[in-house]
Amino acid sequence: MRRPLILLAVPVLLAALAIPALAATRTVKVGDNYFVRSSGVPTVTVKKNDTVRWAFTGDRPHNVKVKSGPVKFTSPDKTSGVFRRKMTRAGTYVLYCTIHGQSDQSMKLRVRSK
Repeated sequence: MRRPLILLAVPVLLAALAIPALAATRTVKVGDNYFVRSSGVPTVTVKKNDTVRWAFTGDRPHNVKVKSGPVKFTSPDKTSGVFRRKMTRAGTYVLYCTIHGQSDQSMKLRVRSK
């Protein structure tokens, strides 16, 4: 009786482990006074449950803070490294760097429900 249950449990477990692999990761470069995706557009669109990865470069510290959106979050101040956030709530987020201000360093993040 145990063997059939184990044989049934293995594919279910493997499928559960594969589900997070379906979610994508999008990278946004954070530099001195800008947010930019590889295409140069300051608006990024992702699907719900995707992860956004902000990669910090430049000489000065920066952060990522939600000014408006369904969920508020703030990254630590960084000059290098990354900050990751899994986007679990659909909607439009307006993000900015609190060090440099919204007029100098801001972006929009659109999270689609599907």
